Amino acid sequence: MTNSVQPHGRHRAPLPPVQETAPHSPAPASPLPSSRPAAPAPRSATGSAGRPAKQRDAFFDNAKYLAIVLVAMAHAWEPLTDHSRTAEALYMTVYTFHMPAFILISGYFSRGFDMRPDRLKRLVTGVAVPYVVFEVAYTFFKRWADDDPTQPISLLDPWYLTWFLIALFVWRLTVPLWKVVRWPVPLSLGVALLAVISPDIGDDLDLQRVLQFMPFFVLGLFLKPEHFQLVRRREVRILSVPVFACAVALAYWAAPRMTSVWFYRRDSAQELGVPWWVGVVMTLALFGCSVVLTACFFAWVPRRRMWFTVLGAGTLYGYLLHGFLAKGSRFWGWFEDYPWLHRPVGEVFVSVVAAAVVTALCTPVVRRVFRFAMEPRMEWAFRRDATEVARERAGAGAR
Repeated sequence: MTNSVQPHGRHRAPLPPVQETAPHSPAPASPLPSSRPAAPAPRSATGSAGRPAKQRDAFFDNAKYLAIVLVAMAHAWEPLTDHSRTAEALYMTVYTFHMPAFILISGYFSRGFDMRPDRLKRLVTGVAVPYVVFEVAYTFFKRWADDDPTQPISLLDPWYLTWFLIALFVWRLTVPLWKVVRWPVPLSLGVALLAVISPDIGDDLDLQRVLQFMPFFVLGLFLKPEHFQLVRRREVRILSVPVFACAVALAYWAAPRMTSVWFYRRDSAQELGVPWWVGVVMTLALFGCSVVLTACFFAWVPRRRMWFTVLGAGTLYGYLLHGFLAKGSRFWGWFEDYPWLHRPVGEVFVSVVAAAVVTALCTPVVRRVFRFAMEPRMEWAFRRDATEVARERAGAGAR
């Protein structure tokens, strides 16, 4: 990440500008794939070439951790929504902004992406390889836990949580294109509108989700540090409270009147059994609501280092690993076997357990154990070009 922001008294320093990082540096290029942990350097520390050492930005690590907790809680609420209108309202509210927030941050930290060899290698090792590993792992898990030996392994049809990895891979490859076109955000929104009225897209690479969520990634590409500073203003934080309250109230009203499948953005309007123009209206409405609630979410993310800040580096681990428990709880019938989970005390219990589990899965211990699958170096798989060799020699000479 960029330099960590530490407020002093009543004066709040602006968020630092984005700095592109090399592979395996302490600053991640997306909200989910974590970087290799490193202790924060003192202010006087310098890099190998005599430049100030880069530090992670506490604000974005805090945002990623809080968002992944909401993701896990929402997955835990899903089995409760059939019997609880309150759970359904909370579920719909959280689904409006938790993935858009992740995707927006992904775009923000992809601003410097180009086709430079080291960045392409990081894209392969940090996104493509985890996609393949967990697509295969989820398939075998479903065969065992759901007693479904016929579940096929298909790298073209992402199953459950792996859709985000393939989407991130595609989005990042399109970064150079968005930098040269005019009006990139409206253009990406137009692509999303075309997708939602195109039932023939099919399930390959989950392209409906890739295209319908893409406007948030493109929006993140063109955000600047001052935009995040803007939502941190006191009046925005105060206003976000009634906005969230209104969102929950609206979701409570809408819960019995609409399907939450709209929030997944994985189907066309025709596949949901509505006219094409309804898909256009819903896509525009959800985009607006998602942007507003994401801004409200960012307004309350702490800027200083918290006890959970270090966990922001492990959100990929929490995201992918908690999927086994989330799906296992459904395969093994836990919510049917224990009816008390559908009562208010049970809903609170499920929420706390989900938050605790995903928190544990983001810890450095878990990251060390599973780094071979999520952040493999794989030097053996790539050729070293002259630029990388020169950079390494320059660093060695500076030391």
